[in-house]
Amino acid sequence: MRILAVSHFVPSFDAWFDPFAERWGRERGVQVVVDHISTAELVPRATAEVAAQQGHDLYFFDTAPSAFEPHVLDLRDVHQEAERRFGPMLPLVRRSVYNPNTRKFFGFSDRWILFPGNYLRSVWSAAGMPGGPSTWEDLLRVGNEIKRRFPEIQIPVGIGFSQDLDSNMAVRALLWSFGASVQDAQENVVLNSEQTVRAVEFGVRLFREVMNPAVLSWNAASNNQALNARQTSFIINPISAYRTAQANRLPVADDIFFTGALRGPRGRWVPGQAAAWVIWRFARSPDLAKEFLLALLDSYRDAVLASRLYNFPSYPGSVADARAPVAEKPDAGRRWLRAAVLRDPFESNPADKLRVLAEAETWSTNVGYPGPANPAEGEILDTFVLPDMFARAATGRTTPREAVEEAHRRCVEIFRKWRAQGLVGGGRDR
Repeated sequence: MRILAVSHFVPSFDAWFDPFAERWGRERGVQVVVDHISTAELVPRATAEVAAQQGHDLYFFDTAPSAFEPHVLDLRDVHQEAERRFGPMLPLVRRSVYNPNTRKFFGFSDRWILFPGNYLRSVWSAAGMPGGPSTWEDLLRVGNEIKRRFPEIQIPVGIGFSQDLDSNMAVRALLWSFGASVQDAQENVVLNSEQTVRAVEFGVRLFREVMNPAVLSWNAASNNQALNARQTSFIINPISAYRTAQANRLPVADDIFFTGALRGPRGRWVPGQAAAWVIWRFARSPDLAKEFLLALLDSYRDAVLASRLYNFPSYPGSVADARAPVAEKPDAGRRWLRAAVLRDPFESNPADKLRVLAEAETWSTNVGYPGPANPAEGEILDTFVLPDMFARAATGRTTPREAVEEAHRRCVEIFRKWRAQGLVGGGRDR
């Protein structure tokens, strides 16, 4: 059985996962081969496997793989068995792997990834805000003070407007905070709105006052590297930058602290990145692949610890004590996870540095909010429509309103294509 997985941003997870998969195979007389590629390679490689109609039995995506729905098996049976063993999955995860129009579970999620704010406490303390920002306006106001006090910090605020995953997530958080979104709850395109224009106008101010052109070409590791090099004071990112700083014994590690989602004029949300596995229709060993996914959940407390709390369980009950009754497992799993972030087992200083993560379910939602993560939203994510919208306005190639209108047209075209295939609802686009 062949498995393709992303190279984890916390390497200790791969050091656990690969032997786990190989040992599971040996116990069943099956050779398991695990291949790893980077985040940026996932969609191009998947597209190539679909075109060739051959490849891996299990394929991992670090975001909801909704755009590949026509090419994958329905994993309803795996979800049903997982819920029988561990209780329900998180609502944001369900909205990320289930298409209500086709009633198909096109992916199976073992984990979701949090996107808190990461900030340098010493820098924000010197600028008068030791607890870090709590609003988007704080980034602009205090970011300018940081720019004045710390001229050596090249990018006071590190929000990417680039064709990378972290930029995709950050600009969605900004849009939602202004009450804007790509679609409404009924899957109609509503991007072209005054709320979106105001969000883009704010993004332009951030770019011109407290960022610089480097954020237009960042990759998925760039904001991590900038924070650890003290070349930015704030990023929206999983805790991988911090874990990297710890692993490399960088002095900056003790200076990195975390915030929840930033509040805007209309709300406070960030994407919860529901990673998911798919089984291609052409997979040679689909039954083995399904069995493996359930075995992975059976060991998910080990998986969370191997990721150093980077992976949060899509099924909270999967990290509960195995002896707990199924009905009690979700709450028991949440208690275990809360205890872990309140007293980090991986030598955080202070030990409760990650405490804000305990409330992440209250400020995280799915890509596609307030609707589901449908194939149209998946293509918009994969083709970076939203970061491009912000970049065009920030660099002055268009006005904010023109950038929004152009992005809206792209979204409408994408939605119409998928509606024609019966995979997306709505039809009353603005």
